[in-house]
Amino acid sequence: MSSSNQIDIEVQARFLPEQSAPEQQRYVFAYTVRLHNAGDQAAQLISRHWVITDGNEQVREVRGEGVVGEQPMMQPGADYEYTSGAVLETETGTMHGSYQMRAADGTQFDAPIPAFLLSIPRVLH
Repeated sequence: MSSSNQIDIEVQARFLPEQSAPEQQRYVFAYTVRLHNAGDQAAQLISRHWVITDGNEQVREVRGEGVVGEQPMMQPGADYEYTSGAVLETETGTMHGSYQMRAADGTQFDAPIPAFLLSIPRVLH
């Protein structure tokens, strides 16, 4: 990846107890992703690839066009933020992956998404 194509990615995840059903092994998480175009040319998010691993080491891969129905174009210095969700059968898991990007000059490149934890809050007794 050249210095002209630099996408910084931060992710924050949270447990959604109101949508979860632990007795049915259903744990719902929301995650908010913030992308920042730190490069010197515009870049468009074309597609995504997620690797989701639950607490039982079951791995599921998800590929698709864009994010939340969009393929945002980000100018240099611009941010793009969205929230989506994941459902696990366990109380904890991890996600990581990459976004496939296209720069204004037609160059395609991957923007890696760092691994982040999905976990229910622990209750102290």
